Amino acid sequence: MKRRQFLQATTATLIGASGTSFAATKRKRPNLLYVFDDQHRAASLPGEPYSSVIAPALDAFRRANFSMDQCVSNYPLCTPYRGMFMTGRWPHQTGLWRNNVNIKADELSLGRLFKGQGYHTAYVGKWHLGHGNKFIPVGPDRMGFDDWHVWEKTTAHFGSFTYDPDTGARQQPDGWSPIAMTDQAVGIIEGRKQAPDEPWMMVVSYNPPHPPYQAIPEHERPYHSDDFKLRPNVRFSMKDMENPVSALRDEAGLRKVMLDYYGAITGIDEQFARLLKALDESGQADNTIVVFTSDHGEMLGSHGRMQKQCPFEEAVRVPFIVRYPGVTKSKAKSDTLFAAIDIYPTICGLAGIAVPKHCEGRDLSAVMRGEPLAKAPEHAFLMNADDGGKEDDGDGPGPGPARKSPPNTARYPPLVNLPVFRGIRTTTHTYAVADSGRWLLYDNVADPYQLKNLAADPAQRPLMEHLDALILAWLKETGDPFPYADKVQQMSDYPT
Repeated sequence: MKRRQFLQATTATLIGASGTSFAATKRKRPNLLYVFDDQHRAASLPGEPYSSVIAPALDAFRRANFSMDQCVSNYPLCTPYRGMFMTGRWPHQTGLWRNNVNIKADELSLGRLFKGQGYHTAYVGKWHLGHGNKFIPVGPDRMGFDDWHVWEKTTAHFGSFTYDPDTGARQQPDGWSPIAMTDQAVGIIEGRKQAPDEPWMMVVSYNPPHPPYQAIPEHERPYHSDDFKLRPNVRFSMKDMENPVSALRDEAGLRKVMLDYYGAITGIDEQFARLLKALDESGQADNTIVVFTSDHGEMLGSHGRMQKQCPFEEAVRVPFIVRYPGVTKSKAKSDTLFAAIDIYPTICGLAGIAVPKHCEGRDLSAVMRGEPLAKAPEHAFLMNADDGGKEDDGDGPGPGPARKSPPNTARYPPLVNLPVFRGIRTTTHTYAVADSGRWLLYDNVADPYQLKNLAADPAQRPLMEHLDALILAWLKETGDPFPYADKVQQMSDYPT
């Protein structure tokens, strides 16, 4: 489908979608634009050490507004993150513990909550909360979203598709899919001018820079891969293996992937700039909360790994930048520990909506407003419950105690998205216990690139036992069946 035809069809749908205005006596509430891309690590923001990323809009947005510099993804994988963001609950509580599991229609989703508060709600882009690429008709499975522009097969960045939200007719515009997604989102922003007294919230979810690391050639041209600086913890763990991941075989392979990864971020930066421009030109910027973040990071060769699902900083630390004019601090940042499980309640706090009792995380909006906390977070829990086996097409069995990481699988080679673990990220340390035993402990202050594993150091035993107690209490409180008490009785030989 040509882009012009796609835009005409989308615009017709958007013009016909309008909500009921609030009474003029109601206090004007903020809009919310929540934008996240996929697999964008904080280490690949402009200005970060060893980063060569060119992203002027993100760079300016971060410098001008408020950045939570210690934002971590509790479970660095697409569906589990999206489940926490959408429900405010842990993956083992919702069943959203691995990719392609269906979100239950009775969850009090963020979309449903905002709709119940009188908001017009919209979702554009990658969904990845089940239903196997099928059209989702109007009803409870749309989780409270009025404007519904969910895309499927989003890893085909030049071949993904969406559906007409009313008829279900398949629509597949030409070109790089984030551009068409942004067209839809811009149309929604412009259309909301017709209902100025009705607040709106919209989620825009892009797939790049997620693999297959595809970018438009023009976004790669400013880069010279020979100039890329490799992080100190990069190593080539598969140089002697048969059928290796090319990026882990040698430096040339990694630099090619880095070129594509950085180029994709540059492309997303252009789309984010278009969204900000649409807010400005529609006169809605001053009353709109804007968030830019990502679901998880990307190892990109660090520790001899690619992708995510591990507790290293490259996989778990992500951007989280927020702007709410006149409310959040400008030109500021915080090292307060902030996690994916905290996003739902924090968004509620920013919007002035009471936090539902079911939320497992904390409302940390006070930090963004520059207000003191009675007690700052001291830790965030980390996990991977996916053993690399066959993904579910629907409701999975959940992460039971029998699940165990194989040394290799048909889906993944070693050091890609394994092992199964539970862990904790404190303000100073990262600690994890795998299904094969105590696995790793890093002092992130003294060793920011996590080069020295302290798990076998007897002097660290008191610290690890303290962290064990925190993790065990969390597992019990939240109903996670991982057999932690048994696993800490031995040391893991899984590589770091």
